[in-house]
Amino acid sequence: ESSSKKESISYDPSCYLCPTNTRINGEINPDYKNTFVFKNDFGALIEDTPLFEYNKGLLKAEGEKGICKVICFSPNHSLTIPDMELDDLVMVVDTWQNQFTELGNIKDINYVQIFENKGAIMGCSNPHPHGQIWAQYSIPTEVQKKTSAQKNYFEKNGTGLLKDYIEQELKEDIRVISQNDSFVTLIPFWAVWPYEAMIVPKRQMANILGLTDKEKRDFAEQLKTLTKKYDALFDTSFPYSSGIHQAPTDGAYYKQWHWHMSFYPPLLRSATVKKFMVGYEMFAMAQRDITAESAAEQLKSL
Repeated sequence: ESSSKKESISYDPSCYLCPTNTRINGEINPDYKNTFVFKNDFGALIEDTPLFEYNKGLLKAEGEKGICKVICFSPNHSLTIPDMELDDLVMVVDTWQNQFTELGNIKDINYVQIFENKGAIMGCSNPHPHGQIWAQYSIPTEVQKKTSAQKNYFEKNGTGLLKDYIEQELKEDIRVISQNDSFVTLIPFWAVWPYEAMIVPKRQMANILGLTDKEKRDFAEQLKTLTKKYDALFDTSFPYSSGIHQAPTDGAYYKQWHWHMSFYPPLLRSATVKKFMVGYEMFAMAQRDITAESAAEQLKSL
């Protein structure tokens, strides 16, 4: 298996994400110059799905309506996030904010998940720089767990769980990869994937709409810094799945929430040696191949 190499062309006439090209549904992409957003032509969630309920003994199912979108980060086919200019990454953050506002305000959209799958190993079928958004009726289970944990901590301690956590991490300074005025990037103490990382704002806020202009730029800077370190680690276009977890958009007040962006990369010891969850890890619990501290030391040094 060869290591992942970046594309070397700025425009691919066969790419359905490049400017002016025709997508599978016949729509033509505009000649966009920075970011471009459209409804996914193969969306897993559909707006007019009926909200049915199925209950039969121990079996339960519900209809799930929603909207899936694709966000092209750049018109340049060969760029990835670590290659992009800081100003262009700020535009990506602006687009995330705009989409979160637009989708979160729609009736029956109670959660907005922003994410990126990078690399064929992570199921990404197109190398053009892009991410996705799934906006949906129900609140996903991972978000429910994080909402509950942060609420319980807040009610017990009167302060934010992640706020207190990153303050401790900054004090110990053994799992921190980088930081600036507004954000810290670290290997979480509980990391499962070998080079799992998290970007967290130092100031507690429920979602990305709370970012000031300075914080948006600081966020973009940490995003670029982490992904550049990833690429340097095994001298490859480093694959990962990343996602932003933030408060639901169901109209409730989530003062306990502290949004953050997580990165789950699949590589273990080289560009071709992958981490697999097998055996004991599938049937009992995940095991670490390297410590969070050693992963942080490697990335920090790059």
